[in-house]
Amino acid sequence: MKAQIKTLLQQALESLKQSGALPADANPSIQVERTRDPAHGDFASNLAMMLAKAARKKPRDIAGDLLAALPASGNVINVEIAGPGFINFYLSPQAFQAVVPAILEAGDKFGHSTQGAGKRVQVEFVSANPTGPLHVGHGRGAAYGATVADLLDAMGFEVHREYYVNDAGRQMDILAASVWLRYLELAGEELPFPVNAYKGDYVWDVAAKLHRENGDRFRHGWTEIAAALPDDECDGGDKEKYIDALITQAKTLLGADDYRFVFDTGLNYILADIRDDLAHFNVNYEHWFSERSLTETGAVARAVERLEQSGHVYEKAGAKWFRSSDFGDEKDRVLVRDNGQSTYFASDIAYHMDKLERGFERVIDVWGADHHGYVPRVKAAMQAVGDDPDKLDVLLVQFAVLYRGGEKVQMSTRSGQFVTLRELRKEVGSDAARFFYVMRKCEQHMDFDLDLAKSRSNDNPLYYIQYAHARVCSVFRQLQEKQLDYDQAVGLQQLGRLTENHEQALLSSLNRYPEVLEAAALNHEPHLLAHYLRELANDYHTYYNAHQFLVEDAELRQARLALIAAVKQVIANGLGLLGVSAPESM
Repeated sequence: MKAQIKTLLQQALESLKQSGALPADANPSIQVERTRDPAHGDFASNLAMMLAKAARKKPRDIAGDLLAALPASGNVINVEIAGPGFINFYLSPQAFQAVVPAILEAGDKFGHSTQGAGKRVQVEFVSANPTGPLHVGHGRGAAYGATVADLLDAMGFEVHREYYVNDAGRQMDILAASVWLRYLELAGEELPFPVNAYKGDYVWDVAAKLHRENGDRFRHGWTEIAAALPDDECDGGDKEKYIDALITQAKTLLGADDYRFVFDTGLNYILADIRDDLAHFNVNYEHWFSERSLTETGAVARAVERLEQSGHVYEKAGAKWFRSSDFGDEKDRVLVRDNGQSTYFASDIAYHMDKLERGFERVIDVWGADHHGYVPRVKAAMQAVGDDPDKLDVLLVQFAVLYRGGEKVQMSTRSGQFVTLRELRKEVGSDAARFFYVMRKCEQHMDFDLDLAKSRSNDNPLYYIQYAHARVCSVFRQLQEKQLDYDQAVGLQQLGRLTENHEQALLSSLNRYPEVLEAAALNHEPHLLAHYLRELANDYHTYYNAHQFLVEDAELRQARLALIAAVKQVIANGLGLLGVSAPESM
């Protein structure tokens, strides 16, 4: 209905421009909003006030001109000017009732639009280092990113979902060294295990696979290994220097091919676990992009070269630096270290260059909030190589803090003491996890209350919404049990019988769905949809508790059944976009 009113105002505006009553270049963005007070109508627009400066006329006078030029509409029963020049629209009952056939005809596509048609958008999310299983912190980014992508898809955008696999760099080397040390223990070697290596049980699992399938192929004695290591950090040495030396020793003793085999065994084992975990979380991708491929294809070297050609690279102490401070970053950043190795930042520049080279008009990165300082330097690099930094949107997600039994659960990937996403799904279910993760704005801190997520009560918003859907299904089961029929055509013909306040409230809520969907998609705010579904469920439960649906009056019965069938469809649609199921019984 909002779109219809915008169309009416646009037609009136064009008519006044053609008549000379308004300047030909008056092209404001027409705003239409729902009124808070029904006494002021159903919708209001401030268009007259937006035109006042250009037209050099009083807003109320312009509002009068617009009213006179408005085309007739059967959905509008009255239009009034209020206050300094607001235009208030009062809609007919038929205008609200029209949403029911629209929903039932469109089905799971109701509320979708084509405004993004022809526009390619890439959404990259999660992209956690494959150094261990996904934990509950990653889960929020997964739920948020997947929902943003699905909402944009509903708006007609061509959405490409991508996971950036960090399969290169120091953290992966630490994982490889950790796997090798556990393998050596299984092979019978006695050795100390670094405090900053990865200690989770999954490292033992990878090592066991390596030993089971390869025997002693990668075995070296600890005395031989330790000969090239500095003092153990447990004896007061530098733990970071120690782990780096251990990695170097692993590469030396194993050789390039065997080291790569150990490295890839850990990478592929954990990556397969991540893929499986996300698939069961209803999160899927069009592409898993390898960071390592950027180096292997020369993309990183090309990125550095483009920055050098732009004149924004200098050398200092044998390293190559990007002058990101010229673009508002707090300091310059290293691209290539003095040992010739490119940095993660250089890979990231190459990756974003690759995204735009693939023809995406917009790229959306979903990052953890701890990466906020990384945004300006990436945009600076894009600007330096001649790409448009405004094509990149970075959405920062606060990690969720898990509470069990009222106590905060501490998490550390290296120590192995963390709650995995798989464990969370097992405890509360994927539906609850997906829904609870998107209930708040992504940048807001979130406490994940396990007790609430598992509860079967009205205090649990997901349960309350799913129960509304199941309640509608139960009405239709009762209909069959009473050997009564549902005649949708009759129901749609008799929508005028829906005059109760609860019915009017439901019709109004259903009409809001397309607006909420659009706002949630274009503003990247899935929580708007979650809150809307909670409100719609409340309207339905209130209606259910106040009225009988299977009444003797056949025409009224069919009208009410058509209405609640529309409610059922919208709830299922909304939950589906949030990656949540709509059960028919609970």
